[in-house]
Formats: sequence, C-alpha cells, structure tokens
Amino acid sequence: MTATTRREFIKAAGLGAAAIGLPGCTSLAARTSAAKARPNIVYILADDLGYAEVGCYGQKKIRTPNIDKLAAEGMKFTQHYSGNPVCAPSRCTLMTGLHTGHAQVRGNKQVGGAEGWKLGSTTGGQWPLTEGTVTVAKVLKNAGYTTGAFGKWGLGRVGTTGDPNKQGFDRFYGYICQRQAHTFYPNHLWSDGEVECIEANKGGKEGVYSHDLIAEQALKFVRDNKDRPFFLYVPFTIPHVALQVPEDSLDEYKGKWPDPPYDGKKGYIPHKYPRACYAGMVTRMDKDVGRIMSLLKELGLDDNTLVIFTSDNGPTYAGGADSAFFESAGPLRGLKGSVYEGGIRVPFIARWPGKVRPGSLTDHVSAFWDFLPTACEIVGAESPADIDGISYLPALLGKRRKQKKHDVMYWELGGRQGIRMGNWKAVRTRPGRKIELYNLAKDIGEQNDLANKEPDIMAKMTKMFTTARTKSEVFPLPKPKPKS
Repeated sequence: MTATTRREFIKAAGLGAAAIGLPGCTSLAARTSAAKARPNIVYILADDLGYAEVGCYGQKKIRTPNIDKLAAEGMKFTQHYSGNPVCAPSRCTLMTGLHTGHAQVRGNKQVGGAEGWKLGSTTGGQWPLTEGTVTVAKVLKNAGYTTGAFGKWGLGRVGTTGDPNKQGFDRFYGYICQRQAHTFYPNHLWSDGEVECIEANKGGKEGVYSHDLIAEQALKFVRDNKDRPFFLYVPFTIPHVALQVPEDSLDEYKGKWPDPPYDGKKGYIPHKYPRACYAGMVTRMDKDVGRIMSLLKELGLDDNTLVIFTSDNGPTYAGGADSAFFESAGPLRGLKGSVYEGGIRVPFIARWPGKVRPGSLTDHVSAFWDFLPTACEIVGAESPADIDGISYLPALLGKRRKQKKHDVMYWELGGRQGIRMGNWKAVRTRPGRKIELYNLAKDIGEQNDLANKEPDIMAKMTKMFTTARTKSEVFPLPKPKPKS
C-alpha cells in the first residue's frame, strides 16, 4: 500500500466518520435520520452468466422474470464489462478499483500446491489480497456501513491476508476458494473464519443445496441490519458448473428440448439432462433475486436501496454447459477465458427508486473497477487517487453530460490482452502474436479485423499493450515464442 493510497484511505475514513456524526456532536435523532438517509447498497454477482442469458438481454429459453423486472424498474447498461474473463481477478478489480494491468490478482493462481484444491482442504487456495489493500468493503465500513458477503470469495483463504473478514467484511458466509465451489453439495462452507460442516452432504451425498444456504444467510443479513445502512455483496455461485440443481428446479425445464446427456468426460460430473439443469440453475438464482427484492419491500427499505445485478465474466464452455444452444453470449465473440467481448462484456442492471429512471438504458462504457469510486461518491467518501475506476453515478442518475469516460480500458489473462479506446478494441492472444483491431460501433461481434487498414490507431493501441500495465512478478506475461 503506497503512502498516497494510505493517506487517501484515511481521508475517506474521516469523511465517513463525519457523515455518521460523532457522539456528542449531534443528537441521536439527527444521527438516526442521517443513517436512514444514506442508501443501502446491494451488489448481486452471478458466476459465469453470459451477456444474453437473462430475458432482458435477449434470452429466449431461460426464464428470469425477477431480473427482468429489475431492468424494467431500473437501468440497463449495454456496454458494461467484468474485470476479467475468469473469476478471481474479476472480483479483485471489483473490490479494489484497479483493472488487471494494475491489480494484485490477475489470474486464478493457487497457493499451497495441489492440496489446496482438494474438496475438504482448509489450506492453500487462491492468491490472497495483501494486508492494507483498500477495498470497497473497507471504504463503506469506515463510512458507517455494515458489510456482508455471501457466496464465493476467491481472494484468499481464511487465515491469510486475503480473508474476507480482514478485507472489510463484517460478515462472510460461503465458499472461500473457487475450486471448492465446483460442487453445489459441499461437505462444508465457511462462516466468519470457521468451518461449518454440512452433515447432509458428507460422503458425497446431495442433501443440501449450497446456493439455498447462501441465499438464506443473505436474507438474514438484511433482516439483521434493517435499521442501519448496509452493503450486501452476494456473489452467487450459479450458474458456474458443476451441473447440479434440486429436482423442483430441474422439472421446470425437463422435456422442453432435445437434451442429450453429458457424460462428464470433459470435466466436472455427468448429468442426464444438462440443458434442463443449467436453465433450472439460472431460474433458481432468479427466484432468490426476487426474494431479496421482496424482503427489501417488506422491511420498508426498497426506496432507499441501490440494487445492482451483474456477472463476473462471460459464459462457460466447460462441464456440460451448452452456451451455443442458449446463445449465451448473444452477438458477441468468445466465451469465458477470452478477452473478446463474449468473455468480458456482461449484463448490468441498476435499480434505485427515485434516483434511477425506470426502464432506462445507457450505452455508457463502464467496468467492475468503476464500482469502488461509484460507491465512494454515493456515500460521500473520497475515492483513492491511484485507481483506474471512474464513478458511473452520473450515468445512473441520467446526467449523461456530467459522466466522465475512460480513455483506456485494459484486460489481461495469462498472455491474452484486450484494450478498448473509444469504439476501438484491440486483442492480442499472446505477446509476440499479431494484434487484431475491431471497431465495436460497427462490428460488435469482432469479425472484421481492421489492423491493416488503421495504422494510426494500431500504433496507439500497440503502445498501450505495454503502457497500460505494470509488471507483476506473480502474474507475469509470458515471453513471446521464438519464430520458427
């Protein structure tokens, strides 16, 4: 943590303390009124949900009525990007406001060797955030918010510096490590640093669906904190494979289409009805989005809560999921793991009664690393100076002319790099390989490579592949392969 970052964070914390009022400086009634005036923030993150896998973004086969209602009552972004094509680095950008050219976590790297990936392991896991990292949870906590995360973390095991309870969250429940989230029937989940055994799932049994446990804990957090401002982060594990869903959700889609069995030979577990299972998973998640919204209304919190729904990256190609059948990426090229649009452009919906106009649409170009400065602007805390994010609050409020825009947007994963400047998008699949260039305004599917026709644009973009990032010893770019 740099001195500048530390100073900015302390300043933000001070502003937060001022916002809630110090004891003795204002009356209890005034402090209570101020607390109620500050909006709650709910951020719901699906796992591997494609750009076109919900109805309001064009999905025809999978029902998502509650998410679609969010869009009808709020704003839909058409050009919002995840932080990365895979989960851990994407979540890192969300928490820290830094894109993956500057972020600490730039891939799904593990620590602790292969042991860390075993289902029952309590060691190893994914690369942790460092001590002193400024996260959106810390900023909001210092601004007087109670903070909770429910679902998949993926930024450091319990006991490491990346433990969610050390990174700003008062409450955490769910999966610490992404590999353990590859089953919806685990033998344990984590609750504030402690292992919570799930007896009904021991020995490989499918007794209790983890998504349901996570959803219940998220709802409990809302009930427990209804009288104070809260930040609820819900990184659901659906629809990441393995293909598993309770029978009541499977039955909603079984028999609707031809559904050849998945044999499990390409990884994860087999399933007799893979398409029905996948659709059932998404619809089950949608129902829990609806339950969250219903609870907010029941508790009288609806009008003072910003709710955001999005996905951590593009749709998967693995484990029996059929992205082609569901047209999961819509008109976009590529899937999860790709820096083409299909791997990083995601659905993004924001609902905030009285602030966000119902049924509105924006083409503002934004990304995960914009959430931290947006949250800071909402609560009146100063955003750290050395981040890549730009607040999209003006876009949410319909103040298009006041909305700042990104000069450059950058993604990397291993040797894959993607850059967006205005409507121009450059892609390089590995250092040393040919750079591709696309005009997204005319070619959203990235089919017409203009690299040979736009030398001036190419010169700028080529330079950005180096200048838009800092070196990382942990996540280095691979060296160019020698030409044969």
